[in-house]
Amino acid sequence: MKITENIFNVGVNDREIDLFEGQYWVENGMAYNSYVICDDKVAVLDTVDKNFGAEWLSNIGKILGDKAPDYLIVQHMEPDHSANIDKFMDKYPNATIVASAKAFTMIKQFFGTDYPERQMVVGEGDTLSLGARDLTFVTAPMVHWPEVIVTYDSLSKTLFSADGFGKFGTTDADEEWDCEARRYYFGIVGKFGAQVQALLKKAASLDIERICPLHGPVLSENLGHYLGLYDTWSSYKPESEGVMIAYTSVYGNTAHAVDLLAQELEALGCPKVAVSNLARCDMAEAVEDAFRYDRLVLATTTYNGGIFPFMNDFIHHLTERNYQNRTVGIIENGSWAAMAEKNIKKMLENSKNLTFTEAGVHIKSAVSAENAEEIKALAKELMSK
Repeated sequence: MKITENIFNVGVNDREIDLFEGQYWVENGMAYNSYVICDDKVAVLDTVDKNFGAEWLSNIGKILGDKAPDYLIVQHMEPDHSANIDKFMDKYPNATIVASAKAFTMIKQFFGTDYPERQMVVGEGDTLSLGARDLTFVTAPMVHWPEVIVTYDSLSKTLFSADGFGKFGTTDADEEWDCEARRYYFGIVGKFGAQVQALLKKAASLDIERICPLHGPVLSENLGHYLGLYDTWSSYKPESEGVMIAYTSVYGNTAHAVDLLAQELEALGCPKVAVSNLARCDMAEAVEDAFRYDRLVLATTTYNGGIFPFMNDFIHHLTERNYQNRTVGIIENGSWAAMAEKNIKKMLENSKNLTFTEAGVHIKSAVSAENAEEIKALAKELMSK
């Protein structure tokens, strides 16, 4: 796919995959992007998933014909982007790999060699001249692996952003960018907000008109929108006003309480109430919603002296991604020795700037008239935040 007169996407769309990285459902497949920059010398940026090596090399050949690339720039060593390094180096025996020192360590781990006679190690601010253009390399450690670099082409004002600004779905998926990019970000990159903030500060000094990520479409319009979302997400600020209710329910009684709370919130004018049954929903989507909205309610039963397993997993997903800066309400259900609220607060005790509501709901088996009043009080307090 032609991006500019001299830049091409030679990546592939995987329309068969249904589970990315062994855990993320991808209804609309996945894109593995790779780019060719043509100048006096030719650079290829990253490879693709192992299942598409032949197609990728064919795509390169369609652009270059008999001309051989001079450089393979390896920005990220995750196998969906690096699996075909050996095939490329075999096909183009005069090519040089350009990568960070940590990337070369990983290349040797994956392929048994780091191509010592054919390597160029680059770091922060290093440049590579292709002729009319110079490429500048910017280190981006832990966005989201330690070896990552991104590449800036000042001539076309293009930032090749590695996994940054990526999303689930093929490049031609007919869907809004924000939703699948948000789910992708919090699933894969969300833990590393401080590192993303550091990269955004570096990017702010560059004149960027185009972002070419390794997943999803090339971004060339309204870049302020995408950069703004990344700033919000990586600083752990709420993106939207609303209440996300995450719940588990064994026999339907906790679910009934959740229904009542959702009705109360909507009656009070809550702009958005997002409800997720953690036993049945896409967990990554539930995590996405928890980070999207400014208020969260956790509703669950006491289970084996702790909390129901799906809720336990959900909270773990939040805490390992540094969940913070939110208001949290709790609905607990316990026929005897209720421990859910205590355990939830224990799990969240190291999360920064969480405010727990004073109102809570304490169900003993089934929703009582007293519980109904507690639910109303919780809804009112949530709407006052």
